[in-house]
Amino acid sequence: MSLNERIDRITEKKDSLVCVGLDVNPERIPAHLMEGDDPVFRFCKQIIDATADLVSAYKPNLAFFEALGVDGWRILKRTVDYMPGHVLKIGDAKRGDIGSTAEKYAKSLFGLGFDAVTVNPYLGLDSVEPFIRDETRGVFILCLTSNPTSRDFQYLESGGRTLYQHIADKVCEWNTRDNCGLVVGATHPHELRELRTLAPDLPFLIPGIGAQGGDLEASVTAGTDDRGSKALINSSRGIIYASAGEDFPEAARRETLRLRDAVNKVRKQKEIR
Repeated sequence: MSLNERIDRITEKKDSLVCVGLDVNPERIPAHLMEGDDPVFRFCKQIIDATADLVSAYKPNLAFFEALGVDGWRILKRTVDYMPGHVLKIGDAKRGDIGSTAEKYAKSLFGLGFDAVTVNPYLGLDSVEPFIRDETRGVFILCLTSNPTSRDFQYLESGGRTLYQHIADKVCEWNTRDNCGLVVGATHPHELRELRTLAPDLPFLIPGIGAQGGDLEASVTAGTDDRGSKALINSSRGIIYASAGEDFPEAARRETLRLRDAVNKVRKQKEIR
């Protein structure tokens, strides 16, 4: 089964497009966990325990684990291993290099147990190819990101088309094993609709809901396909830091349930239309 077939199967079976981003900052972990051993892993574990039945994917942000030094890699591995098999495991690494370096990045990240990895396409196919050799694993390629300065480069035109449009075209070409997707920020609903037309068969990873100000209804309407699928709606801080107290797992579950139901409401409205 290809990666994209598995994404379709998981989201359909769980009736959820929600992806929880694990941007784990020790400074924001509830104080009672910091008093014991291994607080970062215990925080991740309790978030997973509280939300696993409601989500289709988890997306650890590698920078937050790398910042912890050697222990961070151990914690990351334990966290990925703890995730159940019925969710997609996405490594938010944003890697981008060529040749043997890209091969080592792919070996390292897939060796940690990730199903998919975020990749920067600036260096072209050479930076992506090592990640898409196995149809069961693959990439979400940065296309149009949610940060305000994405316009510095991503809207530049060449041949009458923007850079993000060229990226979408190329990723469609590279998707010969049905294991490529796009990262498209929720802060660009008009462009989301445009990219869905350009890349109808690619799954979209859509960050920017919540803390970054993305419009949920507009993003789900524009970013999903005709069946209300082919997308993962990511929320990180809005879920994992929903409470700073001992009730943080319950608060995370409430926010995850709220997001799942809000997304599904828009999906159903889209089906009716």
